[in-house]
Amino acid sequence: MTSIEKLENNLLETRSKLISHPIYKGLNSKEKLICFMENHVFAVWDFMSLIKALQRNLTCVDVPWTPNSNSFSGKLVNEIVLAEESDVDLNNDPKSHFELYLDSMKLMGANTSLIDHFIEELNQSKSYYEAIEKVDLPIVVKEFMDYTFEVINTNKNHIIASVFTFGREDLIPDMFIEIVKKLSNEKNIKSDLFIYYLERHIELDADEHGPMALKMIQNLCGKDQQKWNEATIASEKALRMRIKLWDFILNKIS
Repeated sequence: MTSIEKLENNLLETRSKLISHPIYKGLNSKEKLICFMENHVFAVWDFMSLIKALQRNLTCVDVPWTPNSNSFSGKLVNEIVLAEESDVDLNNDPKSHFELYLDSMKLMGANTSLIDHFIEELNQSKSYYEAIEKVDLPIVVKEFMDYTFEVINTNKNHIIASVFTFGREDLIPDMFIEIVKKLSNEKNIKSDLFIYYLERHIELDADEHGPMALKMIQNLCGKDQQKWNEATIASEKALRMRIKLWDFILNKIS
């Protein structure tokens, strides 16, 4: 068994709990979907902070530019960033996936005031920790993002890449498929743009980004067993933090 297979095997039980979480079946009304989106949008936002941390560390975003020694991982990161930050909406207009999510929230009639306030504070302070203290968020949502930034602040690329991969990229296709299945059967919920957002992630993450991210982890961990151990521990916690977030939202909509 390869190191990446061992890592995946160690995460299997927790990952399975997440994929089979009862929250997906609970999204059976417009009001419940709106509640889900108003909380989940913060995970959509901090997803971009994870990949941007990798782009900052694995490529050169400074002026003057200098070549980066890890060109393999740098190429993978840049390709993922391009798709996440510069995709297109249903009208073929350029949009980031975060913007697609916000647009779908507005079309559903969801309240975007909290995420809008948070982004405003970020634009002013340029600090996650300052901005988060000025927005009245549910503690579980805050803890979810706090862990993301705890990972980013390790400044260890193998840990950041592992949480990005196993807590997001590798997970999203299976997780979002369950939501699409549920919404497709709910004729009373008009959610075309949201389903488009989900299907774009399923398509990109399953066919392209997921396999690319696995290669990146293999490249970053190499034959260093300590790095593989750290990657496993961090990824396991990322999955548990997602389960905790899902539990919180499920409790709100039940």
